[in-house]
Amino acid sequence: MNNSLLTIQNLSAWYSEDRNVLSNVSLELAEHEVVGLIGLNGAGKTTFIKTLSGLLDSFQVEAALWQGKPLIFRNRKFKKERYTVFSEDRSFQFFTFREYASYVAASYGKKLSDTDELVHGFQFEEYTDILLKELSTGNLKKAYLITAFALKPKLLILDEPVNGLDFQSTEYLYRQIGSYRQYGTILFSSHILESICLTSDRVVVLEQGQIKRCFTGQEIEADKIREVLKK
Repeated sequence: MNNSLLTIQNLSAWYSEDRNVLSNVSLELAEHEVVGLIGLNGAGKTTFIKTLSGLLDSFQVEAALWQGKPLIFRNRKFKKERYTVFSEDRSFQFFTFREYASYVAASYGKKLSDTDELVHGFQFEEYTDILLKELSTGNLKKAYLITAFALKPKLLILDEPVNGLDFQSTEYLYRQIGSYRQYGTILFSSHILESICLTSDRVVVLEQGQIKRCFTGQEIEADKIREVLKK
């Protein structure tokens, strides 16, 4: 059994005090695994990711541990261990991809590896020196994904990474997710069953802000997950 990387116990989060978006969510991520988070729109997937990424103040958690030690989501040390690709992100719009990648590398104190290979794999060669604000939704997503996979953090968080990608880039993304276990752990959300079933070691079904069911190994089948989502 792999060692525990991240442990969350009884996390609740909200945007208005009279309604929780997440209620008592508990999840443990092991080192070197891929965990898919699936749910219908409004299930709380993005809220969960925003909370882990330190973007949400309105939450409470019974315990949060990083490699067995107490964790604060906004702690600088934790930030350097994880990187998040959000479903929609319009930050750093006056950077080109190359400038943004260099900025991220400096911020994390790392040298990015395999950038050229990733640029080729995502068919991004024409766009490396174009301002991010001028990129299409799909190409902007590619810029952030390339940076994420080149950075190789211990925890890579992806929010709806397939959205906006063309077929070939989607296939390449699946291969990158599948091979990432050698570097670290991926937690990614999706409403696309194919992406979850093809890449995940474990699938967590989120419904109305709570974990409804978990699937592992041979249990991960589209029909089984679809039935849970319908109930």
